[in-house]
Amino acid sequence: MAASMDGNSTDVFPITARTYARAGLFGNPSDQYGGRTIALSLANFFAEVTLTPNPASDPPSPAVRIAPHPVYDSSEYGSMEDLERRTSTQGLYGGVRLLTATCNRFVKYCRQHNIPLQQHADRGFTLSYDTNIPRQTGLAGSSAIIYSALQCLLRWYGISAVQLPPAVHPSLVLAVEAEELGVAAGLQDRVVQVYGGAVHMDFRPNEEAAAGAAATHGSPAAASAVAFANGRYRRLPASLLPLHLMWVMYSDNPSESGKVHSGVKARWLAGNPQVRSLMSQVACCADEGLRLLLAYNEKKAQTTPHQQQQPQEGQQEQEEEGQPRPQSPPGEQQQKHAVDDQTDEWHQQRLRRLADLMTANFELRRALFGDEVLGARNLRMVELARSVGAGVNFSGSGGAVVVLCPGGRQQAAALAQAAEGEGFVLEPVRLGPEREWLPDLGEKKEGEGEEEVEQQQGEEKAFGQAEVTGC
Repeated sequence: MAASMDGNSTDVFPITARTYARAGLFGNPSDQYGGRTIALSLANFFAEVTLTPNPASDPPSPAVRIAPHPVYDSSEYGSMEDLERRTSTQGLYGGVRLLTATCNRFVKYCRQHNIPLQQHADRGFTLSYDTNIPRQTGLAGSSAIIYSALQCLLRWYGISAVQLPPAVHPSLVLAVEAEELGVAAGLQDRVVQVYGGAVHMDFRPNEEAAAGAAATHGSPAAASAVAFANGRYRRLPASLLPLHLMWVMYSDNPSESGKVHSGVKARWLAGNPQVRSLMSQVACCADEGLRLLLAYNEKKAQTTPHQQQQPQEGQQEQEEEGQPRPQSPPGEQQQKHAVDDQTDEWHQQRLRRLADLMTANFELRRALFGDEVLGARNLRMVELARSVGAGVNFSGSGGAVVVLCPGGRQQAAALAQAAEGEGFVLEPVRLGPEREWLPDLGEKKEGEGEEEVEQQQGEEKAFGQAEVTGC
């Protein structure tokens, strides 16, 4: 990063920012429709953007260059067959337009909010990027590039979290995609990439904001981006997630991500009752998923007194003197084992219900979008997961799925063999790091932390109060 932040030194170095992929678990894609979701940062994949300052000169050069990626932004191909193969698997668009749109939106935002770009104002730079996020797989690869670029710009110009707080970052990234590029998207991906870890998100809108957005914005995409910019976010502790049983599977021949929302979004905006009802049920999957995940903490709290009894009076002194700890009477031991067996059975039932809920979420998406939109390869991944008894849901718009194997390693091994046989890639889910503070769902009491989060999110807009019906 820059060695000097006073804007005067010429001793500056490249700035590199990394953003991880995202995997949706429950409620996706209701984030675009005032719903609720649970998603996590996926450390398996990431995008990096590097800002390289222009060489020192007198006077300094203010030129800004967006460097094309040698693979994803190529304009030369070995043959027509090579062109067809690469555009089929990588799409028609690379990252240059993402970096350009980010810079454009960033400058507009700072001007509109009177944020001065003083540090290094007279010195330009080159923006370049790289990514190992599989292309067109619905793992939020585009927003990962955009947010990495935004982080570089914030650091280069010395803009503090007070001037542009993290609570604003998701909506700013969404504005790049929805308003600059016209891409159908919701806040979920950007929230997870800004805050990291696993997050529960509530996007129920503020009706007054929605009415104002419809009146002042010409395009439905711009209106919805404003209308649903009111999020309530909570941290989901990693200890509540069955990460050791979760896998991500993706296709090596994906389809264009982001187009599948268009028809459903138009019908939803028009008030289609079937679409509204189905989308409300999708949002309710996040509610039920959260209940099942939090139940683990409640069950653990109930069983802890049996499993971790405190030493009785005089027992601690015996242990300190090297005396063996007295064994529990046979009746107490049997009671403990019975509790353990009941807990194991309860936990297995909970995992099965989580897996079934993921699949139910997928079936609701299927009813909304239809098989033709979802695509044969995506449907085949779902079929393979279900064939071994695993739960499965789209991680995003298509091209990848998240799988929960409640049966453990043997079940996962059977799926891995089936996936490999059909050209799919299966990897264990690795949770990305937490990046920004959020109140913890696993620890907070009812109402705790509400005021702080409302103040944090209120930097942009008031929280939404409207309910999504149908649960």
